[in-house]
Amino acid sequence: MKVDINKSILEFVEGDITNQDTEAIVNAANSGLRGGGGVDGAIHRAGGPEIMEECRRIGGCPTGHAVITTGGRLKARYVIHAVGPVYHGGNKGEAEDLAGAYLTSLKIASEKGIKSVAFPSISTGAYGYPINEAARIAIKTVIDYLKEHPEIELVRFVLFGTDAYNAYKTVAGKINYPAN
Repeated sequence: MKVDINKSILEFVEGDITNQDTEAIVNAANSGLRGGGGVDGAIHRAGGPEIMEECRRIGGCPTGHAVITTGGRLKARYVIHAVGPVYHGGNKGEAEDLAGAYLTSLKIASEKGIKSVAFPSISTGAYGYPINEAARIAIKTVIDYLKEHPEIELVRFVLFGTDAYNAYKTVAGKINYPAN
């Protein structure tokens, strides 16, 4: 599924984020940048030790923010490590932190001149964020950013598994997109 936003493309695919040919991929990282399971572990395994070495030098990243490293052995030149919130019922600032993780990632991409970015579904795995709510926040944040930042030509949501893909596709289908 593809949607035009200003001069940019917003795309939704089911797949493995480590195989994306975008200039940057986003990692659903933990605040210690220590690697882990899920998307985080897959990116570190596929990208090799160079990514972890840079993460150790950086030292950490607060929830709702992001940092950038090399892509190591990945097709992507960069990995943007975005730290989403652990879900605690939705009344502890989780929505703002989740939006912040996406927004900071996009700002880093713009600052670095990165024209294509692939995102996973941040915080919906081990961090327990309900996927439909997370998808709504993620998609809205990206659309709002792309309306003002056409320098990013492609944002691709790469969803792992049919359930995640269908959830994002359903949420995306209910959005009124801006006219180009």
